[in-house]
Amino acid sequence: MEAVKDKIESLRREIESLNYSYYVLSKPEISDFEFDKKLKELEALEAGHPEYFDPNSPTQRVGSDLNKNFVQVEHVYPMLSLSNTYSEGEIRDFYDRTKKSLNEDFDLVCELKYDGTSIALTYENGVLVRAVTRGDGVRGDDVTANVRTIKTIPLKLQGSDYSPQFEIRGEILMPWKVFDDLNKERAEAEEPLFANPRNAASGTLKLQNPAIVASRKLDSYLYYLLGENLPSDGHYENLQKAKSWGFKISGAMKKCSTLEEVFEFINYWDKERRNLPVATDGIVLKVNSARQQLNLGWTAKSPRWAIAYKFQAERAETRLNSVDFQVGRTGNVTPVANLEPVLLSGTIVKRASLHNADIIRNFDVHIGDMCFVEKGGEIIPKIVGVNKEARFLIGLKVEFIKNCPACGTKLVREEGEAAYYCPNHFGCEPQIKGMIEHFVGRKAMYINIGEETVSQFYKAGLIKNAADLYTIKAEDIMKLERWAEKSAGNFVESVRNSLQVPYERALYALGIRYVGETVAKRLAYAFHNIDDLMNSNYEQLVAVDEIGEVIAKSIIDHFSIESNRVLVERLKTYGVRFALDEAVLAEKTDLLNGLTFVISGTFLLHSRDEYKALIEKNGGKNSGSVSAKTDYILAGENMGPAKLEKARKLGIKIISEEEFLKMI
Repeated sequence: MEAVKDKIESLRREIESLNYSYYVLSKPEISDFEFDKKLKELEALEAGHPEYFDPNSPTQRVGSDLNKNFVQVEHVYPMLSLSNTYSEGEIRDFYDRTKKSLNEDFDLVCELKYDGTSIALTYENGVLVRAVTRGDGVRGDDVTANVRTIKTIPLKLQGSDYSPQFEIRGEILMPWKVFDDLNKERAEAEEPLFANPRNAASGTLKLQNPAIVASRKLDSYLYYLLGENLPSDGHYENLQKAKSWGFKISGAMKKCSTLEEVFEFINYWDKERRNLPVATDGIVLKVNSARQQLNLGWTAKSPRWAIAYKFQAERAETRLNSVDFQVGRTGNVTPVANLEPVLLSGTIVKRASLHNADIIRNFDVHIGDMCFVEKGGEIIPKIVGVNKEARFLIGLKVEFIKNCPACGTKLVREEGEAAYYCPNHFGCEPQIKGMIEHFVGRKAMYINIGEETVSQFYKAGLIKNAADLYTIKAEDIMKLERWAEKSAGNFVESVRNSLQVPYERALYALGIRYVGETVAKRLAYAFHNIDDLMNSNYEQLVAVDEIGEVIAKSIIDHFSIESNRVLVERLKTYGVRFALDEAVLAEKTDLLNGLTFVISGTFLLHSRDEYKALIEKNGGKNSGSVSAKTDYILAGENMGPAKLEKARKLGIKIISEEEFLKMI
């Protein structure tokens, strides 16, 4: 029996090596016929000896045809998106900001931005154990069974110098040739065609049948290594090491020490990308050093040490047929152009944003105009101009509406704002439904319904505001179309689970104008319960870090409306958490109460963001600039000379990391 086991393991190692040579190195070592013979031999041995089954065997790459629902998995490291730039000037701004923040030399790594679907792969002791989609950045779908079918993703690593546990991220792609062949097959079968390779790859990865996934011949490129005890401080060096472990790492990657080198890379690939076998839509720039990345930190949505440069958007010209006006959840009214269908960046575009009243007036838009349309990184295409020379028998001039298209209320435009909005927040159907859709979202209360279901419940009279969700019983919705006992039970359970959502997310879920995720968190830490926030005044609000005049006014206005207070009281009675957890409060102190800190330089023990959090947790306030109100400057290495000079003039005390940590 040991001889059989040894033969199975030997064949597995040999086939994986041949796979690597063929799919990653593009250097086949044997013919397809010989390869198939070896694979069939292994399949026969495994079938005869099921006791030696291994989910990471190369025979498993064909995928099982068993259906399974995807499990939601929380990311160990949140998968943030990158800030986008579209010009050399914006890249220079990013470079200058980075240089000013670090105040030391740094390298940038330039990489191609592959246009696929993001994936996070976890390896333990050299074996793939989990593959998770990006999802909402906090949690995604476990698609391990499907990812095992992708031959460019190693199931077992080569060598032995890898960390015991690490995560590697990248992009799952469908090559152009596979995409074209797949659409040809679908056309012959009279099935809907995929719009572009990205959609095809994303849709394939979410299929419940790994056997079909295997037949789609997906590809991958990996571009980011995370974990403890990584081989190097350098991102570029880590990826070169990952290549030796068997990962498919792009050869189109360059470490640059000057902006000129960065621009050379961009200009080269702006043309050459058209010859690649997979879709790309830009360049990603990353600070190479992990230590410097840590010091630059993150915003709520993206890292400060990386940025994406998007290639010039494809533009199309088509006729404007009509204009609709849509009402959003906060009442903002957006003009949307209905267009003669046109192919743009791989998709058929029929509608595009017309921005706002000022843009319509500046473009002098008329019905029947030939309009220039771009995607430009936007999900919704946008009108970027009008071809006035092509005008012939045009229709009426487009005028922005005066009254809400949903409820008829006169629209309002506040001074300094570009948008018109409907002030009838509690009697305007799109706003009511929009607020509920926001409330149930993944980053808010995470209740398992979407836009269509909210609309269905609203029409059935089950909900008129978010609090009504907590009164719905399973038997109420089983009477509705497409609802059965199981789906109704799942909904009720997700409503019950939402009561575990922490205070800051519940506050964000209320949909207060200008209160996003980051602001909600700041408010939750400043006002430990919703009652304190509802009863706060202007001075108390603007004293909170990052809360300015506009946000403060919006919060006061929101809670001055009695129905908003009633909604909060109802939600409280159903058990929604509108106070900071005792455990979080227990960590808070008043050690730094009344003290204002400015953070400058680079640090070894914690990142800047971690120090900001520690200051707030201990009652202090962060400031971005040095002034007479500054009490301390927390200084790391390479503190900015301008801040240092100003601190000396004002007599502000400068403290080190160690001194600060002793203070708390």
